[in-house]
Amino acid sequence: MDIVYIRELEIETVIGIYDWEREVKQVVSLDLDMATDIYKAAQSEKIEDTLDYKAVSKRLIAFISESKFLLVETMAEQVASILMEEFNVPWLRLRLSKPGAVRGARDVGVIIEREKK
Repeated sequence: MDIVYIRELEIETVIGIYDWEREVKQVVSLDLDMATDIYKAAQSEKIEDTLDYKAVSKRLIAFISESKFLLVETMAEQVASILMEEFNVPWLRLRLSKPGAVRGARDVGVIIEREKK
């Protein structure tokens, strides 16, 4: 299994359960590990033959920046669904964090792994 990854993709969005969080945009940060097979792309050197991390990033930026989730858990599940359905990712690990959400902590969030059955 090969991995295409994205680190610290920062996106502004409405996220949170408190009234003030529903009125301002906050930054969420994503780290992604996505299973793929890079062999064909390594032979052809064509972007069409691999998991295009720029296309993934653009799709997630568009989706998350327009979303208004209450919980990071819900956002993480939706992101995983997009990656698995639209980009045919068979396995992924996603770390989704809210920097500065808790005083004294650099960030808080969730880490999920999903695999197609």
